[in-house]
Amino acid sequence: MINRKSIAISRVIRVLQGAARSGASIPALLETAGIPRRLLDDPDARIERDSFIRLMLAVMQQTQDEFLGFGQGRKSKPGTFSMMAHAVINCSNLEKAVQRGIKFYELFDLQVHTTLHREGDIGWLEVQASQRLDFREVIIESLMMLSLRFMSWLVGKAVEPQQVQLDFGRGTEGDYRSIFTCPVQFDTGVNRVVFSAEFLDLPLVQNQLSLSRFLKDSLAQLIDGNIHNVGLPAQIRAIISKEYGNNFPDFSEICEKLNMTPQTLRRRLKEGNTSYQEIKDAIRKDASVYYLSKPDLSIDEIALLMGFSEASSFHRAFKKWTGKTPSAYRREYFGD
Repeated sequence: MINRKSIAISRVIRVLQGAARSGASIPALLETAGIPRRLLDDPDARIERDSFIRLMLAVMQQTQDEFLGFGQGRKSKPGTFSMMAHAVINCSNLEKAVQRGIKFYELFDLQVHTTLHREGDIGWLEVQASQRLDFREVIIESLMMLSLRFMSWLVGKAVEPQQVQLDFGRGTEGDYRSIFTCPVQFDTGVNRVVFSAEFLDLPLVQNQLSLSRFLKDSLAQLIDGNIHNVGLPAQIRAIISKEYGNNFPDFSEICEKLNMTPQTLRRRLKEGNTSYQEIKDAIRKDASVYYLSKPDLSIDEIALLMGFSEASSFHRAFKKWTGKTPSAYRREYFGD
């Protein structure tokens, strides 16, 4: 049985081919990723997901290209995906986020274009790619896979594809089962990944703070594709993140938005070994740490941003959350 957490050696070879065209050193890449050279000669070989991630990160570093050299002279400088993610994170639902992401990449002179369509109860992403592109098949399938997984992360729920249509033949690799969990049709004349339109109406459960954490290992999460349904605490965090200023919503308002009675919500939270107060404290802690990473903000300014009228109250609360004062935490973790 194929381990779906492993990667076919054919995909490793294609990444190396794109990197080589950009002038990267193949021996150095293999050494960095910990991939034995002999595996490239075994068509049935597979490598661990972590090795593949190390390889892709090394390629990005050597080529200075998030497209891994597949863009035929058109580079996506490191940080481009991060900028796109920041551009979409405050959208009200998935449909608006996807549309904004598509518009973001239209700013670049690429030979690949994506469009979002919706008709009745189905939605689909359609990819158009120049026939002159080298590695065209790799680009199309990777774009579809990574788009689905980023969409899933945004809404905290796996956006399950119903069907994938590709305008090229299956070829000899046959590794699509490990990429898409749905029927894949070949030689269809179009490149589409089809899913339920209901996903497009889902609100984003992520925010600037969770995005900051996500971007630290986004490649690993997108390749892994292990997106779980969002639990109750995460749903509450999402509600708060949409309206969070210096004050939190009342508990009764949270109950109303979740369509639960106060008794039911308290019981559900208790079953999860948490409470509304603990969730609020966790949000304040995460937000405080995020603001402490910004050297242009003083401790007093952060205290005000967090809704504390006095810096001393903020100091006490932060020390309760982390065991350190804000100043000590900033020095230790951010060197300021």
